[in-house]
Amino acid sequence: MARMIEIGISEQDRKEIAEGLASLLADSFTLYLKTHNFHWNVTGPMFQTLHVQFQEQYTELWNALDVIAERIRALGFAAPGSFGRFAQLSSIPEEDGVPRATAMIEQLVLGQEAVTRTARRVFEVASKANDQPTADLLTQRMEIHEKNAWMLRSLLEE
Repeated sequence: MARMIEIGISEQDRKEIAEGLASLLADSFTLYLKTHNFHWNVTGPMFQTLHVQFQEQYTELWNALDVIAERIRALGFAAPGSFGRFAQLSSIPEEDGVPRATAMIEQLVLGQEAVTRTARRVFEVASKANDQPTADLLTQRMEIHEKNAWMLRSLLEE
């Protein structure tokens, strides 16, 4: 029999936060996969710059997956971990083809912004529930994704 979790956050609030974090995990994994795909397949005059930038971003995303999943577990819920479940939960569309470099950048800007919006939505729930560890995690994620989106957008300027 599992012991009750008594951390000062109601089970209903923990469940709602965990569900939001599951969406954040799915968005982060989908963006990780897309960024890694683009790292492998980018071509053109910006190859070196994009290859390196995409690697930095997918590595950071990969490391974040564990942090997000472990927070879901700390709240007492199972973290999603399959492609099918991530596809259901993610707000980021997959890319099956190999778009041109500029289209890759545009898709990754949209992905970074989508993760930020998901984190911001969950932040409201976590704040209301007085869940500072989750709020702190989400603040860090928003800062990283907003910066990544800005850096990618700067590559699209003439």
